[in-house]
Amino acid sequence: MTNTAYREIPSGGMARSVKLAALPLAFGGRAAAGWGRRLAGADADAVSAVATARNAEQLFTVLGQLKGAAMKVGQALSVYDAMIPADIAEPYHRALSRLQSSGPSMPARVVHRALDEQLGGQWRRRFRDFDDVPAAAASVGQVHRAVLADGRAVAVKIQYPGADLALDADLRTLERCSRLFTLIVPGLDARAVMQELRERMLDELDYRAEADRQRAFAAAFAGDDALVVPAVVASAPKVLVSEWLDGVSLGTIIGRPAVDGADQARRDRYAHTVLETMFSSPARLGLLHADPHPGNFLALADGRLAMIDYGAVATLPGGIPPVLARILRHVADAEPDAMMDLLRAEGFLARDVAADDVLRYIGALGDPLRVERFHFHRAWMKRQGERVVNLRGRAYWETGRALTLPAQYLLVVRVLSGWTNALAQLDCTAAARGLAERWLPGFADGRGRYAEAAGTRAGRPAPTDRPMVEAPRHSTAAGGIGRPSC
Repeated sequence: MTNTAYREIPSGGMARSVKLAALPLAFGGRAAAGWGRRLAGADADAVSAVATARNAEQLFTVLGQLKGAAMKVGQALSVYDAMIPADIAEPYHRALSRLQSSGPSMPARVVHRALDEQLGGQWRRRFRDFDDVPAAAASVGQVHRAVLADGRAVAVKIQYPGADLALDADLRTLERCSRLFTLIVPGLDARAVMQELRERMLDELDYRAEADRQRAFAAAFAGDDALVVPAVVASAPKVLVSEWLDGVSLGTIIGRPAVDGADQARRDRYAHTVLETMFSSPARLGLLHADPHPGNFLALADGRLAMIDYGAVATLPGGIPPVLARILRHVADAEPDAMMDLLRAEGFLARDVAADDVLRYIGALGDPLRVERFHFHRAWMKRQGERVVNLRGRAYWETGRALTLPAQYLLVVRVLSGWTNALAQLDCTAAARGLAERWLPGFADGRGRYAEAAGTRAGRPAPTDRPMVEAPRHSTAAGGIGRPSC
């Protein structure tokens, strides 16, 4: 990764707004030019393809350069790649893939200045080695590999200077430009997504709070035979030092077929781990990792997955809302009357609509839960996307627009749907129904069956009996780095 394209994040609202506000003008200009070319006899499909590719490149280039909330919104949308209409999929796929994995990096002088401010001027004495070239980039920070004086390899996550000042300006402008994102997922309520992301982004700014969440996950999953959570070594408001784990991002696996049976078995095992982690963590510790993209999981050499980046974590003290699990169960078991009773009671219906129409429209949500093992793949996800977000279809206008998503359920639905899309890109098979019955109160038939199933997992107590993991705030492990406040 090079830093030749790095620019300090513009912290002023005007500087950032100009970049974002230019997008609709550029898109409109291309549309007008394309209209003129079609009048002159150019092929309509060819003109549309060229304009779409250029729009995709410009949109995600701007989001990546701005980092902050803009880049985060792009990453959140990128998990819906499998639902993008076929005629625009390829240019968006290229742009989204780049956005998920990288952005212009900070030069060494900026990195060192940030470490001086956060860890004190003596931070170099704590490291035997520090790699000035970042190993990874994220929405509000980048990660460097380092070796402590005692020989431990660590990941040092450093927040981009100015990221905290840029967030509000980004979000305000992006909300005004939210219609642009329907080019990626037609029918998406981008404004609602960005309002929910605002809450997550504010949490991500304080790396000490992120360290606390990471410690909580590490304690809850200590000794797990499938999942590893890197230990926190030290934290400051804008620097987080964690155990380094060598692994391959799941994002590098997506998009290519399995090479043999062993590779497919690994993918299926990874899918099981991802699903179980998402389903079980709210029940086990009242927290849900709320950043659903494959780059947050690393495949380790010993066959386990490592889950990283705890900036976006939602607090769910009661676990995944039981009403959502009950709705899913009624959808999966094709029980339209019971499904409609819950949808009406919980505010999911904006107006009257036939139960059978609703079941047909959202029925695919229950597909992974109808069979013992379900095959997640792109063709299946693409069919759902083409049906659900078809703005020319009767189902969208007469049924889809009658449905609404209450704000209190938006986050959980976004995370679960995001992982459904990601698993479809992974092309894998998993026992989703069994995991739902084990970990989701409300999905299983009765409290007794739920508790019994949950208690069978490797000798662990039932999820409702597992105490909430409490992590000390702003603490530093023995041998940590930096100031006492870390």
